Amino acid sequence: MSTPDYTRRGFLKIACLAATGGSLKRSLGMAYPKQLFADEKAGAHKPNVVVILVDDLGYGDLSSYGASDLKTPNIDSLVAAGIRFDNFYANCPVCSPTRASLLTGRYPDLVGVPGVIRTHPTSNFGYLAPQAVLLPKLLKPAGYHTAIIGKWHLGLESPNVPNERGFDHFHGFLGDMMDDYYTHRRHSINYMRLNSQKIDPKGHATDLFTQWSIQYIRERARSSQPFFLYLAYNAPHTPIQPPKEWIERVKNRDKGISDRRAKLVALIEHLDNGIGKVITSLKETGLSNNTLVIFTSDNGGQLSVGANNGPLRAGKQDMYEGGIRVPMCAVWPDRIKPGSHSNHAALTMDLFPTICEAAGAGIDHEIDGWSILPTLLGKSQPSEDRFLFWVRCEGGHYGGRAYYAARCGDYKLVQNDPFEPMQLYNLADDPQESKPLARKHPMYNKLFAALRNHIIKAGAVPWQGSRKAGSQKYPVKLDGS
Repeated sequence: MSTPDYTRRGFLKIACLAATGGSLKRSLGMAYPKQLFADEKAGAHKPNVVVILVDDLGYGDLSSYGASDLKTPNIDSLVAAGIRFDNFYANCPVCSPTRASLLTGRYPDLVGVPGVIRTHPTSNFGYLAPQAVLLPKLLKPAGYHTAIIGKWHLGLESPNVPNERGFDHFHGFLGDMMDDYYTHRRHSINYMRLNSQKIDPKGHATDLFTQWSIQYIRERARSSQPFFLYLAYNAPHTPIQPPKEWIERVKNRDKGISDRRAKLVALIEHLDNGIGKVITSLKETGLSNNTLVIFTSDNGGQLSVGANNGPLRAGKQDMYEGGIRVPMCAVWPDRIKPGSHSNHAALTMDLFPTICEAAGAGIDHEIDGWSILPTLLGKSQPSEDRFLFWVRCEGGHYGGRAYYAARCGDYKLVQNDPFEPMQLYNLADDPQESKPLARKHPMYNKLFAALRNHIIKAGAVPWQGSRKAGSQKYPVKLDGS
C-alpha cells in the first residue's frame, strides 16, 4: 500500500469519499468487463477458475506464512508458484458474511448477511437478499459451467440454495458447521446434498470434498467449456477432528507438542494433502496451465483450539487483525509471476470483480469490490485509499447487536464488542493494535462518519428472511414467554 496523503488535500479527498459512503463510481463495475484482455488475440481460451476457500485458517498456520510446527507443502507450493498477499482481509471475522462477499462482490450487510446463517431463528443473523447477484449468474453468460463443492453456508432451504442461486452443480453441505466430520450432521439434521438430492456419504468431510472436486475436474476436462469451481472446505473449523493416523504422524514428529495443538496441526496437514490432490488433478488432466487458482480463508484462526495468527492480535470473531487478516495467494501459469508478493490491501469481495475480469464477464450492477487482477498480473494499479468496513451481528453475550471496524490507509477504527468504545489505531506504527490514538485525532471522525454512512446504507437491507415466503417467523416466541 502506498503512503497515504494526510495533507489538507488528502483529508479533503477522504472527506469526499466519506460523503459518498466510501464508494467510487468504479464500484459500479462498469470498468470491469473484459478490459484487461481487450488487446489480446481473438479466440484466446478463457481460463478455468478454481477458488479454494478454507475455514478458520489462521494467518500464521501455514509454513509459508511462518508456522514452524506444521508442514503444508502443497499450499506452500501454490504460494511459491504465484503471488502471495500479505495484506489480504476476509470481509468478516466469521463464516457466512465472508462467503456472501465472495459470491456477490458486496459488503455482506448490503446483501442481508451481517452475521452467521444458522438453523434456529434465535441464533440466525442473515438471509441472503433475493436481489443479490451471485458470481455464477455472471459467469454463465460468459460461457462458464459453474460448481460449488463443499460448504455453502448461505441458506438452508429454497430459494437460498446453490442451484437456485445460479450454480450448475452443487455437491456438499448446506449448513454452518458439522458436529462430526464423519457423520456430517448439524443439530442431527442431514444437510449434505448432491444438487437438490439429500445424500448420506461415508468418510471424512475433507476427503469427500477432495474426491468430489477431482471427479468434477476430470469430468470438465472432457469438455472445451471453461469452468468455475468454488471449493469450500470446512476444515480446519471445529470440531478439530483429523483422521487418527494424521494425529499420530504429528506427534511422532514433534514429541513436545500439546494434544490440542497436535490435533489442529493434523487437521490442517490433512487439508493440505487434499488440496495437493486437487492441484495434481488439474495437472494430470492438462488443465493447470489455463487455470487461475485462488486460495484464501474465510476469517482468522480460532485461538481457543490452538490456532496461530502469527504476530497479529486476537483471532476469529475479533475485529482486530488476527480475526480478519488471512493468507491469500493466486496462481496462473504464464500470467502470474511465480514467487511474487504484494502488500496491496484487498478484501474477499475484491475477488468477485477480479474473477469476472479474468473471465471476460461483464458487471452492470453496483458492487463494492475492486478488481485486483492488474496486481495479480504484475501490472500497475492505482493504490487509491478507500474506506473499508467490517461488521458482525451476533447473539450470545453480544446481545443480538453488531460491532464494527473501518479502515482507510494505515488508520483503523475498531469496536471489538458492541459494549466497548471505538478505538483508533495506526497500523503502520502499531501493527499489534495496542496503542489507541486519541479521539481528537482527525482520522477518528473521518472513519467514524464513513462507518456511520455505511451503517445507514446497510440498514435498508433486511436480514431476517421473507415473512411472505414463510422462511422465518418473527417475532420469535421464546420458552416461558
